[in-house]
Amino acid sequence: MNLRQDHKLPGPRHDPTFAKPLAGAQAPRLGGMTVLEFTIRPMTATDADAIAAWRYPDEYSFYDADADPDDLAELLDPTEWGRRYFAADEMTQHKLAGFLVVKLTGTVAEIGLGLRPDLTGHGLGESFVRTCLRFASAALGAQSYTLAVAAFNRRAVAVYERAGFQEEERFEHYTNGGLHAFIRMAKRTTEGPA
Repeated sequence: MNLRQDHKLPGPRHDPTFAKPLAGAQAPRLGGMTVLEFTIRPMTATDADAIAAWRYPDEYSFYDADADPDDLAELLDPTEWGRRYFAADEMTQHKLAGFLVVKLTGTVAEIGLGLRPDLTGHGLGESFVRTCLRFASAALGAQSYTLAVAAFNRRAVAVYERAGFQEEERFEHYTNGGLHAFIRMAKRTTEGPA
C-alpha cells in the first residue's frame, strides 16, 4: 500500500460511540465496555496474507486491501515488513487484530492503520490508535503524527479526534479507480505511556 490517504489499507473502522459488546472477549471491562490491549510487532507473510483477505461490510469495503492493486502489492512486499508495516495482536488471545503502517519523515510519523473487520464497531478504536501512536513514538522516534481518512468515515474521524488529532485540510485523491474526498488530520504531541 502506498501509504496514501487513509492508506486505504483496511483503514480505521472503529468507534466507541457505536460500541457493541464483543462476543467471547476475555479482556478487561471498563464502564461496561470491553477493553482489549494490543501489542505491535513486525508483520509477517502470514499477517499480510490474512490482512489481504479481510473483507469489510458495506461502504467500508473501500478499505479492502485488494480494492487498489498498488496498495495490495505494497502490503505483500516483504521488504516493508518490520520497517514500515507492523502487525497488532490482541494481548489476551495472541491473535492478529490489526496493522500499522508508518512513514517517518524526521520525527513526523504519517500513519495508516486498521482493525480486523470483526473487531470494528466495538469501541476498540481509541485504544488501538493510542497503542499504535505509542509504538511509533517509542520504537521509531515519532514526536508528532499525521494521517488521512476518507471523508465518509465519520466513525474513524471521531476516534481520531478523541485520540487528540485535529483536522488540517480536506482534499481529493485518486484511489480505488476514482477520485475520493479525504481529511488530513494531525496530532502535534507525542503519545506517552498508557
